[in-house]
Amino acid sequence: MKNFKALLASSLILAATFSACKKNDGDPIIEEPAAPEAIPSTVTTSRTLTADRVWILRGETHVQSGAVLTIEAGTVIKSDVTSKGALVIDKGARIEAVGTPDKPIVFTSGRGVGDRNPGDWAGITIIGNAPTNRTSISNVEGGVTGTFGLGTVPNDNSGTLKYVRVEYAGIAFSANSEVNALSFYAVGSGTTLDHIQVSYAKDDAFEFFGGTVNGKYLIAYGTSDDDFDFDFGYSGKIQFAVSYKLANFFDAADQSNGIECDNEPTIAATGPSSPITKPILSNFTFVGTNGNDNAASTNNFAARFRRATRFALNNSIMIGYKAAGFSIESSQTAADYVSGAATFKNNLVHAVANPYFSGDASAQGIITSAAIKTKAETEGNVTLTDVAAAGLKAPFTATAPDLMPNAGSPALAGTWVSPDGSSFFTTVNYRGAFSATDNWTTGWTNYNPGAKVY
Repeated sequence: MKNFKALLASSLILAATFSACKKNDGDPIIEEPAAPEAIPSTVTTSRTLTADRVWILRGETHVQSGAVLTIEAGTVIKSDVTSKGALVIDKGARIEAVGTPDKPIVFTSGRGVGDRNPGDWAGITIIGNAPTNRTSISNVEGGVTGTFGLGTVPNDNSGTLKYVRVEYAGIAFSANSEVNALSFYAVGSGTTLDHIQVSYAKDDAFEFFGGTVNGKYLIAYGTSDDDFDFDFGYSGKIQFAVSYKLANFFDAADQSNGIECDNEPTIAATGPSSPITKPILSNFTFVGTNGNDNAASTNNFAARFRRATRFALNNSIMIGYKAAGFSIESSQTAADYVSGAATFKNNLVHAVANPYFSGDASAQGIITSAAIKTKAETEGNVTLTDVAAAGLKAPFTATAPDLMPNAGSPALAGTWVSPDGSSFFTTVNYRGAFSATDNWTTGWTNYNPGAKVY
């Protein structure tokens, strides 16, 4: 009898437990997420943002020197729209935001579905202690508090951004002073940038103000200004990247480039300063709007190198930009290209107007557009007559682009050319950001973030 009573009691407990785990309609209860929580405006000790709730970014928020901001995979951070959130990782601090392909970390607008706009919040600013070519300490741009310059630590570590999306960020504080979606000031090569998508940035998607940080698998989608902006002596490396422009979305007050590469105007006038701006780049895919754009559109240059900069850009694809594919400005930039101090090799090149362009009188005194074409074609570059010749699967399907090459595409031909011989670059047998078999955007990206429920 005692055994029967014990069995009955156990059965009742199991039944009650099962009942408690059921809704009235018989479906299992899904645990509700914790209530949203605001990130403190000043993070002075190490802090973790957990994936069990939405985190709210309000106004200018600083992670101060010595602190580490850790963000769990799958975490969503929404900006308060009124206060235009800005996350600043100060010099000496770190951010460790490590998502996964099925659980990316998302920074986005605080507005709801169908109501999100570029510029809903400021963006993420990371400040390091790597070298720049600044001759004094300078304020960061965009009205955000922080200084950079005179750094001495090339391998400085500001943390990790991996499998991260940044949506609807970037605001212009004043002319030539903006907060970009992602701003890297003097960030060192100890920092990891890996699988990052920036979508609908109001200003630049990725801007590098000096520093040595490297990156792989980076996407700029629907940026109004520049997708990748390099200046102040940046000397890092990037491989596997996408620059994708959307029709009728551009900065009317400026050129909206795939790459804009600069030194300061004073350096361009007097000659290179050390370190000179020289990004080392491979396996980019640049997709413009192929003329299907507003007549006033400034989505003009796939890659615009100017103001005494050097560069290496190899193994890449340029299609559909309005004014030019590969463009050079200033006599110093042109002279370095002619001498081989800057290189452009093994690329597929197309533009609506000028695949190759000597962009100002100073550069034209060194090398003409026609001479750039001749030099480029002797160095493994292939000039395409139209975008179809690139042989990509669906490059102009805006909310679901497929930039992988079809069989027979010239992207799958030609010998891969290392931009600098370093071990950073993965040796591959194709041009552009994608092979014929590996779509590394699967799972963690979103090309229609305005419809995503967070």
